[in-house]
Amino acid sequence: MTLSRTRRLAPLARLAATFIATLALAGAASAQQLTVSAAASLTDAFKALAPQFEAGKPGVTVRYNFAASGTLLQQISQGAPVDVLASADQATLDRGVEQKLLDPATRVDFARNTLVLIEPAQEGLKLKTLQDLTGESVKKIAIGKPASVPAGRYTQQSLEAARLWTPLTPKFVQADSVRQVLDYVSRGEVEAGFVYRTDAATAGDKIKIVLTATGHTPVTYPVAATTDSANKQLAKDFIAFLATPAARQVLDQYGFGQP
Repeated sequence: MTLSRTRRLAPLARLAATFIATLALAGAASAQQLTVSAAASLTDAFKALAPQFEAGKPGVTVRYNFAASGTLLQQISQGAPVDVLASADQATLDRGVEQKLLDPATRVDFARNTLVLIEPAQEGLKLKTLQDLTGESVKKIAIGKPASVPAGRYTQQSLEAARLWTPLTPKFVQADSVRQVLDYVSRGEVEAGFVYRTDAATAGDKIKIVLTATGHTPVTYPVAATTDSANKQLAKDFIAFLATPAARQVLDQYGFGQP
């Protein structure tokens, strides 16, 4: 290639490079990521919902963070870049609003659940009542940490109503999330545990539901946008999406009731 031809092609190469860089920047500008922090019990249902929401929002990607509701709120208070918080209880959202971390105008209830007592399906003790938990054969009972796991607070309320919280306290194995409780029971590491019915359904034949717990406040799931969200309209769109027939069908499929 001659020097003169090289000089003629150089401006074209620079122009092409500039064009490619412009396209890359435009693509980055158009792409949006919505970060949703959600209660651990919502893991399967929310993962199934993401493709539907993204399909209606070209260029948008939903990124999830699943953990105990109290832990998620603490992360937001420490500056985690979150757009939406979906909790397994009202108390967590109440604290978030009080701390001005969540926008109360965007808050809605979108699902409900029930708390159940479960035991390992294999070699279980064939428990029948809460009173059976006081028996000597029951050495360990898995529960969520009441301070951060809503299922743990519901469990405490239920056992206090039955006047069994104090007698059973020495047997408690406290877990960081309701899914961890499920794991303990599924692996037979404890004789019993308290989880949501939706979680129990994911374990298949590894566990057995003993009974539905009562005496606690209703298990309802509220959702709200964070006050510091960088994608406020998109956060509102996701919250509105949870009430659509398509989203409702998925939530029903995973065992979540109408709020």
